[in-house]
Amino acid sequence: MNTARQDLRAGSTDRGVSAALRLERPRFSLDLPLRLLPGSVVTLLGPNGAGKSTALRCLAGLERLSGGHLHLDGRPLDEPSRNLFVPPAQRSVGMVFQDYLLFPHLSALENVAFGLRSAKLPRRPARAQAADWLRHLGVDELAAVKPAALSGGQAQRVALARALAPSPRLLLLDEPMAALDVGTRMQVRSDLRRHLAAFPGCTVLVTHDPLDAMVLSDWLVVLEAGRVVQQGTPREVARAPRTDYVARLMGLNLYRGVAHQFSVELDGGGAVSTSSAREGPVFLAFRPSAVALHREQPAGSARNSWPGRITGLEQHGDIVRVQVEGDPPVLSDVTTAAVADLDLTLGSRVWAAVKATEIHTYPA
Repeated sequence: MNTARQDLRAGSTDRGVSAALRLERPRFSLDLPLRLLPGSVVTLLGPNGAGKSTALRCLAGLERLSGGHLHLDGRPLDEPSRNLFVPPAQRSVGMVFQDYLLFPHLSALENVAFGLRSAKLPRRPARAQAADWLRHLGVDELAAVKPAALSGGQAQRVALARALAPSPRLLLLDEPMAALDVGTRMQVRSDLRRHLAAFPGCTVLVTHDPLDAMVLSDWLVVLEAGRVVQQGTPREVARAPRTDYVARLMGLNLYRGVAHQFSVELDGGGAVSTSSAREGPVFLAFRPSAVALHREQPAGSARNSWPGRITGLEQHGDIVRVQVEGDPPVLSDVTTAAVADLDLTLGSRVWAAVKATEIHTYPA
């Protein structure tokens, strides 16, 4: 997002967030190290139940840690070993929830002023600052409107203004665009990117939308079952996914196997030829758009090809994603015209083919 920002793998500093979030529950445990520098946006990704929202609640003080620590700008907020815990209202943290949680009986202006009043700011200056924030977010004309009369995009902007108005050092965004329709989400995503680029504090975003993650983030942390399974810049994670969840999120076919020069024996069965020589355990990935489907075995040696049976067809705009069960199973993106021309239906026997040059391999 901001190329001038430091890499989050850089040296330690007291500024920003330093945390080891450890939480124990009867059937779930969270163990999440986090490092955020001022001005950075870190996105937590993972399937449902991975611990993303739980991590946000720990950062906000809505859950007490079982172990580890949480420091913000060098100030301890939660240290179970010292029996130290700072309540949510005394932390410099702003939070935007998935459903925004605006107070229904208050106007947009009063909702934004609420956080400032909670910080002991007198009523008049609180309302003046709230009006400035609504203007900054482009919804000042809605100052007197109550939440029930706001659109999803307008409510999101008011919620963001309420979170930012007290000048928090840490901003938490829990699926902030999940309730928006596709058209509104595009505009709000652009606005949010601009505001986060100017925000001097740290931001932690939780989302299931890969585009949100790619556009808004400096760093991605992928959680599964409360543990970090992959992290890195958006480009690093997108180029070299290490779990099926990340591969699906990025729209890739992903396999694991053992490479012997230009051939990879796949763990689940089958072998694939590649254009780059490697040795030993590897991941192998390629896009569904690189997979061509044929009703007969394709001729030529430039392609990998194998037979399979269609087990799924899903429309995505002008593209149809075809699930083919074979060795290996594969996803293929084809046009609606190709579906008709090839007469692709559930149960159809097909051949899948992919060029060796379309396959990306990297160490497992």
